[in-house]
Amino acid sequence: MLNNFVAPDLYPAAPEIFLLVMAGVILFVDLIAGSRRWIVGLLSVLTLIGCAAITVMTSTDQTVLTFSNMFVDDTLGDLLKLFTYLAVIVVLVYSRGYLAARKLDKGEFYLLVLFATLGMMVMISSSHFLTMYLGIELLSLSLYALVAIDRDSARATEAAMKYFVLGALASGLLLYGMSMIYGATGSLEVGVVAQSIYGGGANKTVLIFGLVFLVAGIGFKLGVVPFHMWIPDVYHGAPTAVTLFIASAPKFAAYALAMRLLVYGLFELAQQWQSMMLIMAILSIALGNLAAIAQTNLKRMLAYSAISHMGFMLLALTSGVMGDNRAPAFAAYTTAMYYTTAYVLMSLASFGVILLLSRAGFESEELEDFKGLNKRSPWFAAMMLVLMFSMAGIPFFIGFFAKFSVLAIVVATGHMNVAVFAVLLSLVGAYYYLRVVKLMYFDAPAANALPIQASLDMRLLLSANALAVAVLGLFPQSLIGICQYALARSL
Repeated sequence: MLNNFVAPDLYPAAPEIFLLVMAGVILFVDLIAGSRRWIVGLLSVLTLIGCAAITVMTSTDQTVLTFSNMFVDDTLGDLLKLFTYLAVIVVLVYSRGYLAARKLDKGEFYLLVLFATLGMMVMISSSHFLTMYLGIELLSLSLYALVAIDRDSARATEAAMKYFVLGALASGLLLYGMSMIYGATGSLEVGVVAQSIYGGGANKTVLIFGLVFLVAGIGFKLGVVPFHMWIPDVYHGAPTAVTLFIASAPKFAAYALAMRLLVYGLFELAQQWQSMMLIMAILSIALGNLAAIAQTNLKRMLAYSAISHMGFMLLALTSGVMGDNRAPAFAAYTTAMYYTTAYVLMSLASFGVILLLSRAGFESEELEDFKGLNKRSPWFAAMMLVLMFSMAGIPFFIGFFAKFSVLAIVVATGHMNVAVFAVLLSLVGAYYYLRVVKLMYFDAPAANALPIQASLDMRLLLSANALAVAVLGLFPQSLIGICQYALARSL
């Protein structure tokens, strides 16, 4: 047996190996750093920059399989990884002051973030059900611990327990679905599963049952109805720095999971999984927008908003195949990727503003805390206005073009009723976004409102983040073109 062993090509997995090695180095540095916690944070950011450099250097236009076809390196994976690195770097910069004020800037936080990032990278590059599951569990276990990192907070502990229990249930559903797909096709490899279904050699009944469980697992990772129960409680209960992380980078991994499983592996069953996801998308847009209206806590409001936005992303995914017509598939999956990127960009900046206004002993997460922000800081009030307008889908910001792109592909594939329904609910959603703008510009600040204190790097990065939302709204084709380039070389 040993004579038949072929050493895998480690080159395509160089970013993952580098991140794992650096996590070990950072663990050692944390032991000797003492009170100089900034060293661990700086090393974490430099590690992610190093991963980005390695990803660019090892990138080719060819799709490369390694580790017995369990790991794939392609242009789509490379781009999603670069987006993930950027999002995590932004999270670390935004979070530094918040964590330091609450004595949470421990090595554990940075290590858990890096291991969660490694899990996302494995998910993005997986071409086998086992590697997908390994990536999902590495990400999930890291997130459970991050949510509970503030051990003195009963709210955080409760949120982590809910997340853990529901996450374990979702992992079980996903595993059961994978086992049924294996039973029907005889393989766990995505490419072989696709060939088996295409060749008609798979048991159709078992396949459909397995598909239902897979869609349920993906729905949980995306946080869409009816698998959304964890989102509001986790967003609200976790420290805001952790909420920022959960609300951003993992969305890229969830999109990659949907693409690898459903598009690369189960494309021949597209009509079946599209019909399931269409129902999930419609329910998510409805519940997300209607439930957000009643919220007075901004983190819970943005949690329900996230459910609605992921519903829009699913609308794009469900428009790829219409009957025997597969022509819209490329445009649909490109639009879904563009929408995911736009949402992450807006989410980073929105939670960044909450972190900016927070200080030691005070969480600026209630809507009331944003009263009179224009009088306290006209610049950051304008940034928040841009973000709320963009999330509401008001021209000419990135959120408008993201929603417009989704609605265009939905109409083009004959779902006019769904598009009208989505537009009407978006108008409902505009109310709770504009309510934040009203509080900032038309209400007087609270008597105990203190001046905004934040580091220069956070102020500059947050401003650049919010301006990117505006600029990419004016020039949307640049980001759409990048998404098209990646998918064209990977599908």
